[in-house]
Amino acid sequence: MLAIDTPVQFIKGIGPRIAESLAEKSISTAEDLLYHLPFRYEDRANPLAVDELAAGEMASVIGEVRGSVLLRTRAMPIFEMTLGQGLSKLKCIWFRGTYLKDRFQAGQTVAVFGKVEASRSSRGFKMIQPQFEILPDSKEEFSSLEMGRITPIYESLGGSKLGSRWIRRQLFSVLAELRGSIPETLPALMLERLGMPSRDASLHQVHFPDIETPLNRLQAASTPAHRRLIFEELFFLELGLEIKRRKARERVGIAFVPDERVRAALREVLPFHPTAAQKRALAEIVEDMKHPSPMRRLLQGDVGSGKTIVALQAMLIAIENGYQAVLMAPTEILATQHYLGARKLLERATRDYRVTLLTGSLDVHHKRAARGRIARGEAGLVIGTHALIEEKVDFERLGLVVVDEQHRFGVMQRFRLMKKPGQGEPDVLVMTATPIPRTLALSLYGDLDLSVLDELPPGRTPIVTRRGSDDRADEVWQFIRKQVVAGRQAYIVYPVIEGPSDDQPELDFPAAEETTPGAAKQGRKTPSLFERPTLKAATSMYEALRDGALAGLRLGLLHGRLSADDKEIVMRRFQRGELDVLVSTTVIEVGVDVPNATVMVIEHAERFGLAQLHQLRGRVGRGGAKSYCILMTGGRVSPEAEQRLDAMVRTQDGFELAELDLELRGPGEFFGTRQAGLPDFRVANLVRDRELLELAKREAAAFVANGGAEATPAERAVVAARLKKAWQRRYGLVEAG
Repeated sequence: MLAIDTPVQFIKGIGPRIAESLAEKSISTAEDLLYHLPFRYEDRANPLAVDELAAGEMASVIGEVRGSVLLRTRAMPIFEMTLGQGLSKLKCIWFRGTYLKDRFQAGQTVAVFGKVEASRSSRGFKMIQPQFEILPDSKEEFSSLEMGRITPIYESLGGSKLGSRWIRRQLFSVLAELRGSIPETLPALMLERLGMPSRDASLHQVHFPDIETPLNRLQAASTPAHRRLIFEELFFLELGLEIKRRKARERVGIAFVPDERVRAALREVLPFHPTAAQKRALAEIVEDMKHPSPMRRLLQGDVGSGKTIVALQAMLIAIENGYQAVLMAPTEILATQHYLGARKLLERATRDYRVTLLTGSLDVHHKRAARGRIARGEAGLVIGTHALIEEKVDFERLGLVVVDEQHRFGVMQRFRLMKKPGQGEPDVLVMTATPIPRTLALSLYGDLDLSVLDELPPGRTPIVTRRGSDDRADEVWQFIRKQVVAGRQAYIVYPVIEGPSDDQPELDFPAAEETTPGAAKQGRKTPSLFERPTLKAATSMYEALRDGALAGLRLGLLHGRLSADDKEIVMRRFQRGELDVLVSTTVIEVGVDVPNATVMVIEHAERFGLAQLHQLRGRVGRGGAKSYCILMTGGRVSPEAEQRLDAMVRTQDGFELAELDLELRGPGEFFGTRQAGLPDFRVANLVRDRELLELAKREAAAFVANGGAEATPAERAVVAARLKKAWQRRYGLVEAG
């Protein structure tokens, strides 16, 4: 008898071979299959006639194949299929459509869905790249699932064989067999109070909605059935985070004492009067550090808001209490900069603070010596990269862990550093200069308390941001020359190191703006329909500018393939003013601080995400002189890229830009390809479902606080079992944090 946890291979019509394919999509049980939800719906009860179509609208049309042809043009092969309804015709066009050559036969009934456009050649309508489905004969079994109803459309689970038609049939059979026996996961009183349907009813309605269900609510995933399933997923995520937070408070940590001696030490090293936001953040951190339970706090601030000085003060509190503090940065450039900056600030102090740098590029002798100083407790402040989490690195008395640019690390790396041997569990302060929208912060860092730096220190000047196309490049190079004559320096950033963009992992720009169904939710992009324009590369443009438009100026080249030593040499020369212009890739995106640099030119700016553009812009405006960011574009600029560029010109508010970036790119791509730890949502979408995430957080906090008072003992046992399963399987990456 079929049950919710039955392995898919034992479901009729699947078997071991198909089960292997489904396992690659993380579908191993009947329940997993049920949570593979439609990404859209078609109204096949009331499809539009060709004569009813209007240009610019999305429409579903069912008709008969009248003919097809593959046209081979110079640019690309184009496949055309003509769909007929009586005397009316609709032309369907697929670029690079060779794969469709033998798919359609005259007389077949086909459903297509796409954007309707006016066709000049036939004086009718056409659809470019429509979704399509070849419909079965009306006598065929399951034909009622295809016609005369609102039809769910699914992402394929393995080519055309495991496409929408196959998925519909399997789900229809599974739901019919399980009707009334799908176990509930949420307490009955909670569902009643929130006005949400049962899990059984929700799964039936999401897959095979009643014909009167409003199509717009189905497409927006806002029906009561959708909302219930989304809430369920988010509730168990937030419940786990809430339990983690409470368990952390029960652990044995270190109770630091911020007495007058410590306060005097902090005042000694402060280079300027702190902002109100810095004072508030430090007060929150100090309050956490005073408690005997381990601190778990996220310090979030916009570019240049002064996070590092706040973190340094927290580290001094630990050191003054006789403990070691460690700061882990994602790159050697940033780690070295933190090391030099900390030493410079600590020169003001009367006490000798011993600072040690540990990075992967140190030679064996220096690395062994650094590890020895750390293990013996001779290094009070330790700064480094991933090298800090190697097994050979031991601390004598670790009290505080600071992780800079958290989104560049997997959560397991943070966890390993926290678990280094010591006396009591260390406090943890996570920093990020990437403004994180509240919805992402709740799901990624829901176990952390939040401090926000929302104002800039005195002396930071607004940055003038302008757009320009390639045909105005000469004006840009002349402007850079004028700035250099005035004693300033400039950055010029390119999206690739050399040649094609493949195999260049530091990239974080959208490959193309076209997306496939479900891609936005997963954070994936599909290849563009047209050839990508050739991108200017840092190495070739460095040579071209050095010998051409910027001849006579002192140029340097920096990118991710240089050795750590070579990167260090180039950056030091730029910081000392020995270079006028630094031609670079995005390796200068985070943390590089050169107050004399006043110009940031970003070539192919249309190819970058908003968060990265904002980080790059933050490399200038760090001194008292007026600074400029020039966004250069080349070739076609998509509507989405236009939105990004216009937003950059309009505002410097990193939090406003982060919200827009999340909406444009989706949570899967918000942090680029480097993010580890984003929960694997099956139903929820963090952009769309913000309100339900807030509700889930409130309900989870209340459930933990009152011990699940409105649930029966049996329901509490179900919630606990469900949480364990969801946490281990779906949210395993964040579980260890």
